[in-house]
Amino acid sequence: MRWWDLGPVLALEAELFPEDAWSEGMFWSELAHARGPRATRHYTVAEDVAEDGAARLVGYAGLAAAGGLGDVQTIAVARDQWGTGLGARLLADLLQAATAFECEEVLLEVRVDNTRAQKLYTRFGFEPIGFRRGYYQPGNVDALVMRHTVQGTETDSDGC
Repeated sequence: MRWWDLGPVLALEAELFPEDAWSEGMFWSELAHARGPRATRHYTVAEDVAEDGAARLVGYAGLAAAGGLGDVQTIAVARDQWGTGLGARLLADLLQAATAFECEEVLLEVRVDNTRAQKLYTRFGFEPIGFRRGYYQPGNVDALVMRHTVQGTETDSDGC
């Protein structure tokens, strides 16, 4: 994701998350940490290219990483792209970035009423570990916290 993607990202954000959409400032803050040798964020976008060559942003995703821990910040897919596997491709990209950041675990929060996303995360090996009551505001919706252990980072039986 680059600065020129922010207009379409904000439009999709407002469409998909009308009650708790991220602000432009929140995205700018995240992007400020996504470049250079000390980057701690990874953001990506997905575009659909029409027959006439026009591109339309149809998804985006972001990961924060620090101290061996990754956190999925956001994943969004345009409604007309649901069921195409785009969400899975975006999540796979984030997990690949987590590996590059040398994360041992990746956490995320997902609305308790978003069973569609929960099924995706479960397919990728995320397991529920708790709840954050009233996490999503202003709707006061709880979040399910899920954790994924990044492949190749688990210690073996002799502690190595």
